Amino acid sequence: MHPMQALTASPKDIFSHRKYWAARFGTAPFLPMSRAEMDKLGWEECDIILVTGDAYVDHPSFGMAIVGRLLEAQGFRVGIIAQPDWHSVDPFRALGRPKLFFGVTAGNMDSMVNRYTSDRRLRSDDAYTPNAEGGKRPDRSVIVYSQRAREAYPDVPIVIGGIEASLRRIAHFDYWSEKVRRSVLVDAKADLLVYGNAERAIVDIAHRLAARQKPSDITDIRGTAFLRNATPADWIEIDSTTIDAPGPLNPPVDPYAMEGVTPKAEAPAVQKGAQVVRFIREVKNADRARSVIRMPSYEAVAADPILYAHASRILHVESNPGNARALIQRHGDREVWINPPPIPLTMKEMDALYELPYARVPHPAYGKGKIPAYEMIRFSVTIQRGCFGGCTFCSITEHEGRIIQNRSEDSIIREVEQIRDTVPGFTGVISDLGGPTANMYRLACKSREIEASCRRPSCVYPGVCPNLNTDHSSLIRLYRRARALPGIKKILIGSGVRYDLAVESPEYVRELAQHHVGGYLKIAPEAIGEGPLSKMMKPGVGSYYKFKELFDKYSREAGKEQYLIPYFIAAHPGTTDEDMLELALWLKQNGFRADQVQAFLPSPMATATAMYHSGKNPLRKVTRDSEEVVIPKGLRVRRLHKAFLRYHDPENWPVLREALRRMGRADLIGSGKRQLVPSFQPAGTGLKPEGARKPAKYQSFRTQHTGLPPAPQSRDRKTSGGKSKARAAKPR
Repeated sequence: MHPMQALTASPKDIFSHRKYWAARFGTAPFLPMSRAEMDKLGWEECDIILVTGDAYVDHPSFGMAIVGRLLEAQGFRVGIIAQPDWHSVDPFRALGRPKLFFGVTAGNMDSMVNRYTSDRRLRSDDAYTPNAEGGKRPDRSVIVYSQRAREAYPDVPIVIGGIEASLRRIAHFDYWSEKVRRSVLVDAKADLLVYGNAERAIVDIAHRLAARQKPSDITDIRGTAFLRNATPADWIEIDSTTIDAPGPLNPPVDPYAMEGVTPKAEAPAVQKGAQVVRFIREVKNADRARSVIRMPSYEAVAADPILYAHASRILHVESNPGNARALIQRHGDREVWINPPPIPLTMKEMDALYELPYARVPHPAYGKGKIPAYEMIRFSVTIQRGCFGGCTFCSITEHEGRIIQNRSEDSIIREVEQIRDTVPGFTGVISDLGGPTANMYRLACKSREIEASCRRPSCVYPGVCPNLNTDHSSLIRLYRRARALPGIKKILIGSGVRYDLAVESPEYVRELAQHHVGGYLKIAPEAIGEGPLSKMMKPGVGSYYKFKELFDKYSREAGKEQYLIPYFIAAHPGTTDEDMLELALWLKQNGFRADQVQAFLPSPMATATAMYHSGKNPLRKVTRDSEEVVIPKGLRVRRLHKAFLRYHDPENWPVLREALRRMGRADLIGSGKRQLVPSFQPAGTGLKPEGARKPAKYQSFRTQHTGLPPAPQSRDRKTSGGKSKARAAKPR
């Protein structure tokens, strides 16, 4: 089949391939991590060896377990090298030479996010390691592991994947070095990169390598990236700067709204002139399948932040599997070629994938060591993938996509029953039925044709799209059926609820509040000011109040005292000191105190990261004279914004008093109910203690000042997605 035909063909069911001959060995209790385990299974060699930065937990919440068990189901012998000592090549030879390829990932988290705080401080713990021990993975793990695997067996193909590779598939801004880095494919010297949910791609790659195809010949699989020397002759190249065509600007309702085609004109180079962007079609529909968009080169985007923002905009526009085209980006004398995103899995495929024979516990090699990430999810069930929220700071869109992939109700119920009957320590409480977002199960566009052609980055911003089906009845039915199972005492919802979507279905809010909340429910307003919210693509605070009204009403009807826990992000692009002050006053007025606080962390490839790096807003237009975005950069301002979130902590009072005076808001310093921080400083707290006061007296003042009961001091904690959690004050 011609590569262009393969990219547009209907996908093959991932379980319909003819099994590899090694299927005769059967299913392993755990994928082997040692030669002794291989010998016990009767294996002389592994067909595929997966290298991961996480401890090996054979549970479908861990990417390596899913990939490993899926490849095993195809008939391949799969070994695991988990958290190898990268200082030596020997651990990469522990299982011998893989017959087909090495699969390399940093793990469930990006290794840099895993190892460093948003202030670039080295973390002391790692939730994906036994006993939370830190230092068990290197910086930029994908690159390091790939180099060691290549050193161990130079002739073995290397396929990289997982979130770290996905978010670095093109030239990307690296927050930790404050510069634009090359595609990880180049630095890792890998043969292929698989991005997003990679099941389709990895299965095809495995079978084709088993059929003795060369990695360099595998160029037609969706969801993959690879290096080539030049564009093949039968492809049509489109310069990305012609997609951003000049024309008059009329503020669109949606950031990527399709406007009428403007008269054609010779577009000046992006780096030379001020252009207003318009998306226009440069080729006929019949030619789209053989069209590839040339993005500015790595060298160009590394030298010019405006071009970087332009490239980011193009990548996000070309992200819908239904209409995306291939992308290329020059790196020196090689081309990084990125095929369109993978076609989402069907419900049948999702069911089969999550019902593979997982042991659902960590590998026995870890003994009694506790892996915090496993402890958190061992009684949870994934019901769907993807998120159509499109939040600019979030990596879910770039990794999993915005089309929801669902499991069937029967499959989910079977997993709940399996947890009940087989998982050690189960007490009758399911900790979560969810996914990236709790309440997007079985929600989709009302029209497949519209969905396939849509270029909106969000289905719920600036408002819920009229083409979106918001019927929560399938999810309500699932909740009711799951909690009615014998032996199930409680079904909690641990995933974040998209509250602007939930209010479209008051019956869902009733079901949630009355049966599936354990006293507190987390939601994510992220901010309350229009400035930061517009750059996050998050709803206004009005949606929060509407949801809170429903939540409180249905909680009261059930006779339950329950509270919302809001999450906020400090120092997000578009956030001013005044925005954070407004938020701090709102928190105090509503009786909240931030318990977990984290500043915005610019993850590679995110739209908000393009804002952070360029100071421009790629949601609208990218030109020299286009909208400037306020960027809270530097340790001092980032810490100030975090301090506003924790206005109640006396450690933050000195810096807040200084900021309030500088902002001309000294009226907020004092002991009044409408004032933010007191004028005194308890002894032993803050940078400059102002007099000595006894702890008991401080607690008394704290209660009077914040409206909160005395409590232990909160502390900063690691959170995913750069969010902070606020704890609700109970009425006194």
